Amino acid sequence: MAGFGQGTRGYPRSRGRTWRRTGPDRATLGIIGSICAVAGFFALGIVLGPVAIFCGWQSMGRTWSGDRDVPALVALVLGAIDTLLALIALVGMAAWSNGLL
Repeated sequence: MAGFGQGTRGYPRSRGRTWRRTGPDRATLGIIGSICAVAGFFALGIVLGPVAIFCGWQSMGRTWSGDRDVPALVALVLGAIDTLLALIALVGMAAWSNGLL
């Protein structure tokens, strides 16, 4: 059983040490980010796009160097495209509803 402030995975969360995600955690975040990115093209793109970017970045280990997992890179790229398309759609709908077109 974990006490207050103590995790169950064996690495410290405090004392100034930074901890890295393990292999299965990183792979899971990459898959979750990829699913969010693909689902964002169909619904809630403005929400699921940034979630996909965040999951992909965390899955890559918050760095561009080193080995990159394919689902993490897919989540990052598709999340950025998804967010950009959602913002363009929002701006287009705002311009259209105000009669600017």
